Amino acid sequence: MLMHIGDSPEEAAFRDHARTWLAQHAPLYSDDASQWHDDLGGHVNACKKWQHVLYDNGWAGISWPKQFGGRGGTSLQASIFAEEQSKFDVATGSFAVSLGMVGPTLMAHGTPEQHAEFLQPMLRGDHVWCQLFSEPNAGSDLANIGTRAVLDGDTWIVNGQKVWTSFGQFSDYGILLTRTEPESPKHKGITYFILDMKSAGIEVRPLVQITGVAHFNEVFLSDVRIPAANVLGQVNNGWAVANTTLTSERAFIGGGGSSWTVEALIETAQKLGRTSDPRVRQKLAAAYARAQTLTYLGYRLRTASSLGLMPGPEMFVMKLAYARHWEKTMDTAMEILGADATLWGEHSIDSGQWQHHLLSQFAIRLGGGTNEIQQNIIGERGLGLPREPSVDRDLPWRELVKG
Repeated sequence: MLMHIGDSPEEAAFRDHARTWLAQHAPLYSDDASQWHDDLGGHVNACKKWQHVLYDNGWAGISWPKQFGGRGGTSLQASIFAEEQSKFDVATGSFAVSLGMVGPTLMAHGTPEQHAEFLQPMLRGDHVWCQLFSEPNAGSDLANIGTRAVLDGDTWIVNGQKVWTSFGQFSDYGILLTRTEPESPKHKGITYFILDMKSAGIEVRPLVQITGVAHFNEVFLSDVRIPAANVLGQVNNGWAVANTTLTSERAFIGGGGSSWTVEALIETAQKLGRTSDPRVRQKLAAAYARAQTLTYLGYRLRTASSLGLMPGPEMFVMKLAYARHWEKTMDTAMEILGADATLWGEHSIDSGQWQHHLLSQFAIRLGGGTNEIQQNIIGERGLGLPREPSVDRDLPWRELVKG
């Protein structure tokens, strides 16, 4: 398979069309110091405002089929638009879960009634969605979830706890994994729900991160009632539905880009007079090489997309490479800053953006599966190595040791 590098004439025309429209409707991106300290509520409102603009002008859901309200384009066109949009000062982050993860899952597994109720408001930016998967005792071993859902007539009653729920405090809906058949092995007996976050019995507690921002939350569910119509997919077959979501999540994290670039770090090194240091020069060159590698991994994903193929192991490789690149590049940034790296806020160099990125790396390294989980997946699915030993895979979940 020949790698798709650069734009075809049709793609170049699409890029020019997107760039022209964006220039007419959005301000160019700037390194405004306030972006590192904006409140999350303001960010969510900015995302909603911009998503409405995209929807009203036919740019929302570029790769979504027209039957679901999208533009009916290709995922390659969506990538091109995202590349151009990143050059402008607009916000879309609070819709990462809804548009990048929930939408594809709903289209693949939802009923016509669920499509009609949720997809258009999602695309329009009316609702923020969150992901209620991880639990204190079920993170990397996600199939070990213990949040219970019990059927009561035509309603499910849910009790349990979730954690690391991004934007949970601002969400209108959530996607929820529960244990509905504890006698089955852990990968079975799981049911996937659509949850109205305004339901009685839900308590959302923001978790203040090391960056000082409460992006994540822990969520407690006490006798929360969910209509049976809100099951997504089949009862006790939620793991298959969850894998659709997880695949989309890894692709988003690995290909989502960042608000910093190696070029920006080089400019900081030049400003501080550090580029004459051979050790710094070598590390900057390594960072640039990693960034280029990510670019070419992205071309592989684009090639698969242009041929209508599902991405293979390269998606997991890219997510892992992206996390490692972030970690190593931020170590280089701290070396460049020297003693100034201990400062924070508006009095620090570049308004503290490099310190912020250093601390943000842990969300990238853990979200969508830890680096170690990605390595296992690459080994098993990409290289065909034997599976990691698992003594509990076929045991009933009720018999498993719990934390």
